[in-house]
Amino acid sequence: MIQLYYHPSPNPLKVALYLEETGLPYELVPVDTRKGEQHAPAFRAINPNAKTPALVDGDAVVFDSNAILLYLAEKTGQFLPEATPAARAQMHSWLMFVATGIGPYSGQAVHFKHFAPEPKAYAVNRYDFEAQRHWGILNERLGAQRYMLGNSYTLVDMAVWGWARAVPFILGPEAWTGLPHVKRLLDEVNARPAAQRAEALKTRFSFKTEMDDAARQAMFPQNARLAG
Repeated sequence: MIQLYYHPSPNPLKVALYLEETGLPYELVPVDTRKGEQHAPAFRAINPNAKTPALVDGDAVVFDSNAILLYLAEKTGQFLPEATPAARAQMHSWLMFVATGIGPYSGQAVHFKHFAPEPKAYAVNRYDFEAQRHWGILNERLGAQRYMLGNSYTLVDMAVWGWARAVPFILGPEAWTGLPHVKRLLDEVNARPAAQRAEALKTRFSFKTEMDDAARQAMFPQNARLAG
């Protein structure tokens, strides 16, 4: 059976959504990142990057959430665009846009706004601007068509959904006024039973929510060097 190494954060959630949409049987393996469980040798053997999610499917081990989505789509043949060079080119382009733009810039914006020590004005300005810019590109895309790849719901929409859930935390509570088309997609996906099941997974486990000194050490060990 597939094992999904999971934490209730954007990247694992988009994989959980795909699994729920397809009905593939899977086992959830919790990894509490604020307790540092991602650094355990057993997990590092699966994901050397020490980040959630990771997926084990028999002899196949996949890490990086977007690689997992592609792996599962190839395995099942579901939620892919039509098998033409043009359609697959768009799929890869937008999926990598989420992987290399939306995720990293959103994550850094969150880090510097909510967790980084002072001084941080320069970093907040840079990452907030880039996160806003990337989300604006998605909003423009979704303003021209229903889904990221046209008229069909695909794995790319699932990748966007994982991060779109966190837009107010990333960009601020007023962010939706400037991203109405992203909000439309979020609301549509949220209404799907599979998304509701994916959201409910976090209730199965008790994940640490406090960002105390131990959590900061586990998630941002590089900051220990600043403290000497």
